[in-house]
Amino acid sequence: MAGILAQESFKFLTKYLATFSGEDVHTLSEAKEEAVRTIVEFVKAPDMFQCDLLNMPAVRQLEKDAKHALAYQLLKILLTHRLDACLEFQAANSDLLKSYGLVHEDCITKMRLISLMDLGSDESGRIPYGAIRDTLQINDDAVELWVVKAITANLMDCNMDQMNQVEIVSRCTERVFGEAQWLTLRTKLATWRGNIANVISTIRANRIADDGSQAVQGLITPNVAHQLPFGSLISEKIVSDMC
Repeated sequence: MAGILAQESFKFLTKYLATFSGEDVHTLSEAKEEAVRTIVEFVKAPDMFQCDLLNMPAVRQLEKDAKHALAYQLLKILLTHRLDACLEFQAANSDLLKSYGLVHEDCITKMRLISLMDLGSDESGRIPYGAIRDTLQINDDAVELWVVKAITANLMDCNMDQMNQVEIVSRCTERVFGEAQWLTLRTKLATWRGNIANVISTIRANRIADDGSQAVQGLITPNVAHQLPFGSLISEKIVSDMC
């Protein structure tokens, strides 16, 4: 129940912040506290890994705000960096995180999953176990455990090639979905369209070849030929002509 309430609260706060677009500085300043609260809600939530807060003017204003700049920096780390950056930030700002009610272990768990998402977004779709181990700063025997956690959280679909020590990703959630992600999606769709067109062309060519083969076989089928007057002669004539 608490998780559902947190998600609903985050949704309402996000909708509120989205109402601020091109307003002046004074108007935007009215949303500072709500922007910080929304960031904290996102960081706390164990089941939220994607948001569009960075590009909202009401949130972006915090980047240059003396009081709340670190809150914006924390959000930026979660949405654009990996675990190592998060650990550095926490080491330098542990008191601030405590003041927000953030638990170190929970933040690390979330950041590990987010870092794994980032690895999975690579176009090759193949993640060596060693890369997962180093990025998530875990032991070798914990690699598959974290992959399973990501799958369970519906962050990615993949197969684990234990023999070659590689994770093969078929789908991965993006932390943000901006212009770069749209361009990547466009490229993938164009590739898929080309592949589908090639498959259709191959199917049509095979169908034409099969139809032609069946037509020839129909001409020389003895049972059909013998049903006609002088059927055996016709059959023999067709076979001799084909040879």
